[in-house]
Parts: sequence; C-alpha cells; structure tokens
Amino acid sequence: MALIISQSAHAAMLDAAHRAAPREACGLLLGTATRIETAVPTANAAADPFRHFEIDPAALIAAHRAARDGSTPQVIGYFHSHPNGIARPSATDTASAARDGRIWVIVADNAITCWRDGADGFEPLSYCVEQG
Repeated sequence: MALIISQSAHAAMLDAAHRAAPREACGLLLGTATRIETAVPTANAAADPFRHFEIDPAALIAAHRAARDGSTPQVIGYFHSHPNGIARPSATDTASAARDGRIWVIVADNAITCWRDGADGFEPLSYCVEQG
C-alpha cells in the first residue's frame, strides 16, 4: 500500500526546502500510519544547517503535546531537504536514525522521496499525492 501525502503537505515541504536553500529545511509530519496530512516546517537547530538538520526541540515537544490532547494529528515522522540534490538518506541520516518506524521524507531538486526508519535501516516507500 502506498503512502498518501495531502497536496498541502507536499506543497509545504517543497516550499520549505526552497525557502531554506542553501541550508537544509526540516519539519514534522503529522497524520496516520498511511497518510501524511500536514507537514509543519520547524527551525533547523543544527550547528551546521548547511550540512545537517535538527528539528527544533521546542517545536517537537509542542507537536507531541498537541497530538496527546487531540488538537492535531500524531507526529508520524520528519522531513528535511538535501540541498545537494541527492534524494536518499545520507550517511549522517543513517547514523542519526532511531530505527523507530517513523516516516522520513527527503526533499531534493523539487522532488521528494519517502522512507521508513525500520529496524534494519531505511526502507523506501512508494507514495501518491492526494489531489483536491
């Protein structure tokens, strides 16, 4: 089964990557196990945002709190951009992955790829963008 990405989430990720370049953009993915409803750009708190990303911890905590109280969907994963144009997990991504089953989206050259952070490493996911 393909992952479904809402049109607004898809557009938000592409826009965040465009606005952040040449730095890496990053943010949170909200939704369900099979659907990304919302992509929420966050500040990149990495020491070197030109080469790495780190989700703003305050934004991450706030998103989990909002999901617990039911005001937003669950945090199902993260997105970030690769300004170098390579749309697959980097060695740094692999080293920092939690192996927790969350979804990672990588934005590069106006395209995205989707991955599940599985127990054995990143697994590619197929997806479709929901129209309308």
